[in-house]
Amino acid sequence: MKFRARTFLAVFVAASLALAVSTVLVEISLRGYLRDEIERSLVNQARLSAALLAHHGPSVNPDAEADAVGRRIGARVTFIDRDGVVVGDSEVPAADLPAVENHLHREEIVAARERGEGLATRRSATTSIETLYAAVAVRDSPVAYARLALPLTAIDARVARVRGFALIGLLAGLVAALGLTWVASLLLERRIRAVAETAARYRAGDFSRPVRDFGRDEIGTVATVLDDTARELGARLDEMSRERAHTDAILTGMAEGVLLVNAQGRLVLTNPAGRAMLRLPAETGDTHYVELVRQPDVCRLLASALAGERPPAIEVPLDPQSRHTYVAQVVPVAAARGGGAVLVLRDITDLRRADQVRRDFVANVSHELRTPLTAIRGYVEALLDAPGSPEQTQQFLGIIDRHSLRMERLVRDLLRLARLDAGQEILAIGECEIEPVVEGVEHDLEAALRARGQAVVKQIAEDAQRLRADPAKLADVLRNLLENAANYSPEGGRIEVATRRDGDRVRLTVADRGPGIPEGDLTRIFERFYRADTARTRRADGQVSTGLGLAIVAALVAAHDGGVEVESEPGLGATFRVRLPLVEVDETEAEEDSQA
Repeated sequence: MKFRARTFLAVFVAASLALAVSTVLVEISLRGYLRDEIERSLVNQARLSAALLAHHGPSVNPDAEADAVGRRIGARVTFIDRDGVVVGDSEVPAADLPAVENHLHREEIVAARERGEGLATRRSATTSIETLYAAVAVRDSPVAYARLALPLTAIDARVARVRGFALIGLLAGLVAALGLTWVASLLLERRIRAVAETAARYRAGDFSRPVRDFGRDEIGTVATVLDDTARELGARLDEMSRERAHTDAILTGMAEGVLLVNAQGRLVLTNPAGRAMLRLPAETGDTHYVELVRQPDVCRLLASALAGERPPAIEVPLDPQSRHTYVAQVVPVAAARGGGAVLVLRDITDLRRADQVRRDFVANVSHELRTPLTAIRGYVEALLDAPGSPEQTQQFLGIIDRHSLRMERLVRDLLRLARLDAGQEILAIGECEIEPVVEGVEHDLEAALRARGQAVVKQIAEDAQRLRADPAKLADVLRNLLENAANYSPEGGRIEVATRRDGDRVRLTVADRGPGIPEGDLTRIFERFYRADTARTRRADGQVSTGLGLAIVAALVAAHDGGVEVESEPGLGATFRVRLPLVEVDETEAEEDSQA
């Protein structure tokens, strides 16, 4: 049953009961009022009858007088002597009076004898009708008591008429109550429906203020309070949603893995990095961390944090097959905030690699500097202690000169790498023809190439002649690559330099036919001071490469927004490929150049 129907039914029943009760009360009150009026009237008439008897004196005929008075007042009149004998009755013939029983002990007669007046109500033995009796004591007359009797059917008739009018009024009141209740329930339903619609709109997420006025009564007050509360909750939910979105964005963008468990050890929150590190499913649900986390050290840290401890960070091998290094740190959540623990996983592989590179760099620089310094110091001491023949002195000085040049070249390369790392190497980038640069580098290395009987073969594609680069820096790149190829190629070998178009890039290739590079060294060939096996590190002049040339090549190419890679098979040589931005050549301009 709807609220409106229940409200209408309740109000209508209450109004009906109120009208019915009021009608009954009116009837009871009216019956009592009529009873009192009839009693007063009957007593007054009895007094009047007694006065008439006293006026007529001893000569009066009681029975005739009773008949006369009864006809005038429309009531039964009875005259009784002092012994209780009925001497006159308006409804009993004179011949039957001796048969009427003695009235001396009738209730109204007893009361009249004691107080002068008496009233009684009982069913008449003569008429079998509920009758009201009023008796008055008569003085100075043979008749001692005058009694009047009136049937109560008159009262019932009057009450019945009033009841009829009351029922008509009751029906009219019920009809009016029905209409008013229907209208009131309709208005109440509209207001409650408005409140419900507003609540439904809030539940759907629309917290805009409604135009409707809820009123100033109790329902309006409750609706206004609920509206204000809902809007405040909506504002807080919006703020929480924004904060949650920010938190999700932060967690999603973090490189560190994050895992949050509640006080019972069940997963509450994980970010993509944490799921990837711990190999967790995308949907973890309300699952205990022991069921999903397979790393014993991480489980031990979480258990310690849930016990209230603050364990130190430790390194954990999340994937024994990989070379990654992770640090796990757990922080307990305060009990006032619900308890639990937060696990943070950091991948420190790059840090460790950078630290190792730094260590290797320091060690390599120390080694590269210590070796020539030791040789120089040794030969200088030998010359100082015991100068030999001019030939030996000249030999020692040549060795000292060679090692000092090696130190100079090492320091120069280190300073250049430092400038490249700091972005201090100034590049004059513009349109550059590749073939003149190759010929210039070939000319610089002509003496070394002729000494080993090596030749440079150039294959410059028509659509890959111009590129955007700094000619001087491009020459440095080519010099390092050609010098590297010349040093590690066999005598009488051939070095190929070629270009071809690769999309919007120029691919510059330098290939040799030397011993090649082992596959395990290809990924590290451009690292500083990294040197492969002795077949590749031993130069043509007998010196050992410092391992900085290819590092400089990689830095210079990166400064040109390019890339460099190497491909090699042991025994078949090595091929270095450099990709640099291409300069588009206009067809008309190219035709004019060819005609010229």
